[in-house]
Amino acid sequence: MLISAKVYWCLLALPLIGCATVPTSTQDTRLNGYIPKITDADFDYDPMQTPIAKCYATELSRGKYISGATLIEDGTSAFTVRGAFARMATKTIDLQTYIYSNDLTSKVLIGELKNAADRGVKVRILLDDYGTKSDVADVMLLNQHPNIEVKVFNTVRRRSKLLFMPQLFMDFNRLNSRMHNKLFIVDNIAYITGGRNIGSNYFVPETSANFSDTDVLFIGAMTKYATKSFNEYWNHKLSIPASMFPKAKSKHAIKKLEKKFAEIQNRSAEDTRIYNTSVMMTERAFKQKNFDFSWGRGTFLADPPSKVEMTMREKEEYRGEIVKKLQDLWSKTRKSVYISAAYFVPGMGGLEHLRNETGTGVKVTIVTNSLSSTNATSVYAKWEKYRTELLKSGADIYEFMLSAENLRAKKHGRARQAPGFSVLHSKSIVFDDKISWIGSFNLDPRSAYFNTENVAIFESADFARKLRDMIVDDTKTSWHLTIDKNDNIKWTGKRLLDTEAHTYSHSPDTNIFRRIWKNICKLMPEKFV
Repeated sequence: MLISAKVYWCLLALPLIGCATVPTSTQDTRLNGYIPKITDADFDYDPMQTPIAKCYATELSRGKYISGATLIEDGTSAFTVRGAFARMATKTIDLQTYIYSNDLTSKVLIGELKNAADRGVKVRILLDDYGTKSDVADVMLLNQHPNIEVKVFNTVRRRSKLLFMPQLFMDFNRLNSRMHNKLFIVDNIAYITGGRNIGSNYFVPETSANFSDTDVLFIGAMTKYATKSFNEYWNHKLSIPASMFPKAKSKHAIKKLEKKFAEIQNRSAEDTRIYNTSVMMTERAFKQKNFDFSWGRGTFLADPPSKVEMTMREKEEYRGEIVKKLQDLWSKTRKSVYISAAYFVPGMGGLEHLRNETGTGVKVTIVTNSLSSTNATSVYAKWEKYRTELLKSGADIYEFMLSAENLRAKKHGRARQAPGFSVLHSKSIVFDDKISWIGSFNLDPRSAYFNTENVAIFESADFARKLRDMIVDDTKTSWHLTIDKNDNIKWTGKRLLDTEAHTYSHSPDTNIFRRIWKNICKLMPEKFV
């Protein structure tokens, strides 16, 4: 039976009936009465006089531009360090994230932020709309606290999930670009950046899909540049207050959230005790100056939030500070470069840089995901295009194993990760054992042209050595790739439970269906992976 055009459009419009909408810009007249809870006056304090700064006052007084950096290698440490610094905060906390998962670990972390706000700390939380996925996520409800303000970046106007895809197609340029930045700033003197979003699979090794990631805690001069970037996003027209989301204003929902916080504390006295003990030990280690800081100078770079609004042509021609700095560092490299890249699609320009390096005797070591471990098959399909050329040029290439032993956690006295789905999620580079690069920026077209990103670049041979050693550790739980004279690639390595190494002529731990899907993904335009 044929449906008339009128009936068809009526059916199509049904989901729009009663569908809540939110502004996509602060220029919307609905925000005319908006009054910010947290203002510049709340940042009118000297960060050097905060307890966090006073712990390392001697080191920070060595120079105007001095900063300290320490690696946060495993997820459990990343979780407890955030909790400890939330408890040490006395003035302000800023959280910027792409994904907020609304799981148990996320609730515990935002519970720490609420506790800080109860003490009078001013808390700002900036979320990407696509990464949050729910108007009634617990973190959105925190906006009702007098000392907490939540904003959502790059919103979808109509809130029905059924309408997301139609809106994506109608406003593809903007909605295909996401705020991928990750920052956790405390008292404008310390901040954490790297690849971790807010969710259990980034912090808890026992989850079935664990992301092996890398964060860095910085303290000192670099923090003011991170705060400046946060402010640029916070004040941008695409950052919409959570008070504009009807569900986030539910008084009933906030009462339920209060009960959740209480239940988490009472659910398991032993788990709570272990968590609180870990956080207190982390606080004590910091205050007793037992953190393994390396001291040096650094810069913090971030894409402007306006990158999201660029036209397709502008994005394809875009060369921001991050890309320019990366090209500059590559051109100045003389001895070695170590790369840990979750998603590695360097493009022809990046390939040429790496070829030039290997051609002039620079040792290039790359660790990226294997086909079995990646959560982005389309990215891996494009990586293959460059992998063969890089192997032929002499690069040393490793692909992360599906069931990788978490050597990082083991090194810090944590229990070994049980075999499961392990995904490399780091975005780190070490140049000439002197300069370190770490942040949210993936070495792929999406980070270069579409998403907004941030990176920290730190000049310290001591820190570079530590980051390099961490990347080398990841090669021990990865497949080593080689190529023969006929351009056939071999994967050699030893799995967690293997007694000896094995060599394969196709991607290990994959079935034929995954390999067929990978080949189909090659048809996708590279710029959209």
